[in-house]
Amino acid sequence: VMKLCRLLTTSVLLLLISGCSTFQEWFGSEEEDATAPVELERIDTKVKLKKQWSTKIGDGQGDGFYKITPTLVDGVLYVASSDGEVAAISAADGNRLWRVELERPLSGGIGYHDRSLYLGGADGSVLQVSANDGVVEWEAAVSGEVLAAPAVSDDWVVVQTYDGKVLGFQPGSDEPAWTFTSDVPVLTLRGTSTPILVGGNAIAGFGDGKVVAVDVNSGNVSWESRIGVPQGSSEIDRIVDIDGAMTQQGIELFVASYQGRVAALDSRTGRKLWQQNVSSVTGTHVGFGNVYVADVDGTLSAFLRTGQGVRWQNIELGYRQLSRPTPVSSYVATVDFDGYLHLLSQVDGQIVGRAKIGGDAARADMIADSGRLIIFADNGQLLAYELETLD
Repeated sequence: VMKLCRLLTTSVLLLLISGCSTFQEWFGSEEEDATAPVELERIDTKVKLKKQWSTKIGDGQGDGFYKITPTLVDGVLYVASSDGEVAAISAADGNRLWRVELERPLSGGIGYHDRSLYLGGADGSVLQVSANDGVVEWEAAVSGEVLAAPAVSDDWVVVQTYDGKVLGFQPGSDEPAWTFTSDVPVLTLRGTSTPILVGGNAIAGFGDGKVVAVDVNSGNVSWESRIGVPQGSSEIDRIVDIDGAMTQQGIELFVASYQGRVAALDSRTGRKLWQQNVSSVTGTHVGFGNVYVADVDGTLSAFLRTGQGVRWQNIELGYRQLSRPTPVSSYVATVDFDGYLHLLSQVDGQIVGRAKIGGDAARADMIADSGRLIIFADNGQLLAYELETLD
């Protein structure tokens, strides 16, 4: 029961599993729920988070547990919502440059390449639209929902689907040039990581806890590495999805899995450079020589990028369903389930700033832009915050 409740606090399990809140009522237990979100304590505010502007983009993430993440290019934010709205927003002042309704449900995005945006459809499609005006330029059908942004280069559009496939399209082609299929476990979390194109390979993480590199020219596997090892007697205990963002720095690739590990891989060979136990659904980020990971139990950790262990850990946000940690200036930011934006020092992990962003969580990865934070809340609010250090 405890494990099931813990899974549900992440809000990403398949809807096949439900009813956690009723167990206590059924059995009449008055025991304190060890996975209940901790109450926030007062902090010594050293950095003020000041909202610059906000605007509304459709219904945001909708009801499908999506994580449609904006992208920022040359001062323009490209944003999409699950009900099909796509918009270009000035990052400077929040003014809308253009807006279109695609009249189809969206589930993944946004990829960007050469003045085009790439989106995944909940109807099993992948779309290319113009970054100038939102006009659809190309689309193709795939075998399932696309829950992450496609990875795009001059020669390839690489798409990962929820049913365990990675497909490589050549630009303009209706059919994939190759398809890689992974084994999909009986139970998986609701999401996929975003593929990365590195040195002739498309690298993707899967529901079985593996990272696989596929040669884009042949479709053959270049290497694979296991991050999460399924353990336990039940299918729930054995969930080891890689759903969060992978981070590339030089030849290093930092990956985290649910009920598994965070690991540093050599992106050329898949060789594991180091690993630490962790359970994350939001992925990794890098800054100040640290690799940042938010555990599903609310622990935010800074692992030394060199593999020499933990620089610091913050346990003050227990079970508050933290978003992917995002470095900004000298700090690292995360948003919790209740819509609180927390700012921690990259040096020691102390919470130095906090703001309420509007009563909603923000699953989409935040964007750091010249010392500012761009946040796309689940309810469709797009917000920009500036940081002001207090004397």
